[in-house]
Amino acid sequence: MGRMPPEVMMSELSLLWQNVFSWVSWGLVLIMLLVAFVLGRRHRTPFYVFAIIAAGMGAWAEPLYDVAFDLWFHDVHDGQPGAMFSHFTAFGVVQPYWSHSGYIILYAAACLYAGKRMYDGGISPTLLGVIWVAEIFASCLFEVIGTSTGVYTYYGPYVMRLWNYPFVIGVLEGTQTTLFTVLAVLWWRKATRPIELAGLILLFPVTMLGANFGLGWPIIIALHLAEPTFSPALVWLGTLLSIALCSLAVLCISRFLPRAGDAALPARG
Repeated sequence: MGRMPPEVMMSELSLLWQNVFSWVSWGLVLIMLLVAFVLGRRHRTPFYVFAIIAAGMGAWAEPLYDVAFDLWFHDVHDGQPGAMFSHFTAFGVVQPYWSHSGYIILYAAACLYAGKRMYDGGISPTLLGVIWVAEIFASCLFEVIGTSTGVYTYYGPYVMRLWNYPFVIGVLEGTQTTLFTVLAVLWWRKATRPIELAGLILLFPVTMLGANFGLGWPIIIALHLAEPTFSPALVWLGTLLSIALCSLAVLCISRFLPRAGDAALPARG
């Protein structure tokens, strides 16, 4: 399995929804940047801006994700390819401009709304679980819209789909966001100079690819097993195992949450 059906490659791209994803998502990024600057000035740190930059740069690795998880961005309209607003193609998958803005919205938002509270030790393991569920919901909402409106699709033999969207993908994305946020805050607490927070640019692809491939390997392998080994039962098993691994990862990372009273290294200008 795992080979792309020809009808998927020739699926129509909705130009209307391409415009919605492009303009609305980048508009939201501008708002997030404004919030990041305001929070940065208030807390005297570039943490929020670097979190946004890190997520945006991480989108350059999206083709690796697409191949592993059978994701295809539609690029055909009226029977002709090239309809997508695209800046590069890798592994045969054309990449839209809004992939970068989508990454920022999905993966950096938690750093903005929970970063400082987590830094101060105000996030309990229970609250981290709430954040994890909220991030899963946000991923599902974003991607259900995208996969239901002719913008892109997950074409693999997934189970547990919400409309056209595989639920396991939402769990993996929510987990990756949670792991990145916690590790980014721990990095922030160890940084002694503002420029050291540029290390978030290195941290993001580690958590993004590490979580999706490290926790998602059961579903990735199950989707791409060759005949006659492939079976829907193994896809179910891979799905449930990946979800279980995500739950375990969030439980484990909650043990590393800063606690109130824990000393952070003093920042130097």
